[in-house]
Amino acid sequence: MIYELGKNNSIFNQFLSELRDHGLQKDSMRFRRNLERIGEIFAYEISKKLNYVETRISTPLGMLDMNTIGEQPVLATVLRAGLPLHQGLLNYFDKADSAFVSVYRNFTKNEEGFTVKFDYISAPAVEKRNLIISDPMLATGSSLVASLKALYEKGTPAHTHVVCVLASDEGIAKLKRAFSFKKLTLWVGAIDDELTAKAFIVPGLGDAGDLAFGRKDDL
Repeated sequence: MIYELGKNNSIFNQFLSELRDHGLQKDSMRFRRNLERIGEIFAYEISKKLNYVETRISTPLGMLDMNTIGEQPVLATVLRAGLPLHQGLLNYFDKADSAFVSVYRNFTKNEEGFTVKFDYISAPAVEKRNLIISDPMLATGSSLVASLKALYEKGTPAHTHVVCVLASDEGIAKLKRAFSFKKLTLWVGAIDDELTAKAFIVPGLGDAGDLAFGRKDDL
């Protein structure tokens, strides 16, 4: 199941257009904030798919039965680019447990190719829980697939929600091949159909991690 939020006109598209805008990208604080706001919108949309239970609450003037989330999800993200997006999700699922996965692209010396290296995971058990994993860019899909495999070693979720700001057709295809047997939903802002030779999404927005936190030294 794929939900592409950018297909419908909403304030979401304003935030997404600002993320893509090369001139506005010079303001890293604005870039991070827009990722966070997009995460909040994704959280609201995903919340409609969760299970709810009837809960009796006490107001200053009486008792009232209301539907509340039955169990908080586990929020996972891929370091480092996913942190602002994760924060947006956490703003709404404020009682959720968090998980963090460190994977990175290890480029060859001539930068004509790369492998994905798994480095670290910190996560609670995800068995029979709703797992929401966020990563701004789903390019080749290699990093996300490696992250999910690491998380699934902690248990089998009841359902997995993958949140990406932008995705490529190639990345989506890889995700489907790797986890066709899983209960998985992809939430994406927009789908772009091209990748550069270095596996960056076109037209995309560039390197989300560098734009949010500054250029990294790959040496």
